[in-house]
Amino acid sequence: MPSSVIRRFHYDEGRRRLTVTFVSGAIYQYEDVPPEAADDFRRAPSKGRFFGPNIRDRYPYHRVTDGSVH
Repeated sequence: MPSSVIRRFHYDEGRRRLTVTFVSGAIYQYEDVPPEAADDFRRAPSKGRFFGPNIRDRYPYHRVTDGSVH
């Protein structure tokens, strides 16, 4: 999954939660993401292009960490 924006992601189907770690180190959790959307994200050839209109702009989220090193 090479991406210039997204380092990795994990989907918890039981909680319908998608956790996305960005290259910057920031981590966000997106709630109420249906399994079909997570599967589409997983299969997308460009994670960054898919993410904006299909994940970020559609599901409630919160920041887990900003990626700063303290």
